[in-house]
Amino acid sequence: MIPEKALSRREHEVMEILHRLGRATAAEVRDAMADPPTDAAVRSVLRILVDKGHLGHSRSGPRYVYAPTVSAKAARRSAVARVVETFFDGSTEGAMAALLETSGPISPEMRRRLKALIDQAAREGR
Repeated sequence: MIPEKALSRREHEVMEILHRLGRATAAEVRDAMADPPTDAAVRSVLRILVDKGHLGHSRSGPRYVYAPTVSAKAARRSAVARVVETFFDGSTEGAMAALLETSGPISPEMRRRLKALIDQAAREGR
């Protein structure tokens, strides 16, 4: 896992785009942005994310193609772990309770899936 380095709003946006697309050029990232800055600004954000270790790049003809250095799944797990530690003092129970309090009605099917996940975690010693 990459050591946590603070990301700006734009950096988060670019990371979300690249996790969704898998890989993209600077122009493709800019096209996917809600309120895109200049081309130079997008390239600057990409360079910063490479320097921070969040992105890698390779050449494809005259362009660089950027891709996350960790999977979206690993990034989600890392983000959730930081939220649990920061806002719930490391309490998984507290985080789950907060999610359940704010999620709205839970269908019987969702309840079964959640129970299955909890049972699986127990079998795996988590």
